[in-house]
Amino acid sequence: MKFLAITLIVHADQTPTRQRFRQVLDNALLAEELGFDGFGVGERHERPFISSSPPVVLSHIAALTSRIRLFTAVTTLSLLDPVRAYEDYATLDNLSGGRLELIIGKGNGSAQRQLFHVTEDDQWDRNSESYELFRRLWREDKVTWTGRFRPSLVEAEVWPEPLQRPIRVWHGSATSRESVDLAARYGDPLFSANVTNPIEPYAELVRYYRERWEFYGHDPAAAVVGAGTAGYYATPKSQDAIDAYRPVFEAGLALQRKMGLTPVFTSVEDFADRSSALIGSPEQVIDKVHRYHEQFGHTVLHLHAEPGGLTDAQHRESMELFQREIAPVLRKDIPDPPWPSAEVD
Repeated sequence: MKFLAITLIVHADQTPTRQRFRQVLDNALLAEELGFDGFGVGERHERPFISSSPPVVLSHIAALTSRIRLFTAVTTLSLLDPVRAYEDYATLDNLSGGRLELIIGKGNGSAQRQLFHVTEDDQWDRNSESYELFRRLWREDKVTWTGRFRPSLVEAEVWPEPLQRPIRVWHGSATSRESVDLAARYGDPLFSANVTNPIEPYAELVRYYRERWEFYGHDPAAAVVGAGTAGYYATPKSQDAIDAYRPVFEAGLALQRKMGLTPVFTSVEDFADRSSALIGSPEQVIDKVHRYHEQFGHTVLHLHAEPGGLTDAQHRESMELFQREIAPVLRKDIPDPPWPSAEVD
């Protein structure tokens, strides 16, 4: 099994923006130091996130690191011009020495849609069409193409040439079958968000992905699935983890209510029990990952890259505990997916 650390760069307090980005960089360096396999930066275009430019952030991280793979989580292709997105990420692919992987998705939030003039009715079509063009640009030297949402291309050459050709593209999956079907159609891996709800709706989508994968004629053994987690905090004693995480959960609960959202989990105990959050002792974390693996068959797992309300010391100690006592067991028990090695000059 492989492990990613991912951030959406939430900026909900009075920390200066420059300092907040510095925190992201520090946590990327920590992830590489501790032996995580990948570091991901999400893309959002509304409050309380400042992750509107993943290529810029990941390029800076690429310059500071040498081994860890770099992920987008997710690239919101329904909002972007696929030609411009290709230019950004092909550049990043070269600057990172071929350490880039993409997780794509339509993105969420009405504010984002309004900003980019995308509607609920056309967002899925935009996502699919943008990916079709993006995929061709990454694979072909000259592209002739016609679609609904951007000007046509005739023998278009788009530069720079990427280092990885092709690049691995994951499809983020949260609530809809459209993303799942798109991933299966192209033979691409799926990454289940697995954050907001209990396991059932996510497991249903993963099962559908595997059904569609076979429908499109792909080898069932070649399907690759990753899955997120709603939170992580481990300590040697389980009750210590619950007690320390309680104020973090309650702060998140207050933020959800402020944003007009109805919480799915109303206590930290319920959150630790029914959500994908990994909160407790190392043994409890390992057991929960195995239970989710029985439903998903996933071989990649992401944790939150940043403290998110924990102290820096708590966060580091918990991440160190993960790599010392949890990751080795899961790496042994659950097979790795195919995993490219970085090309470093």
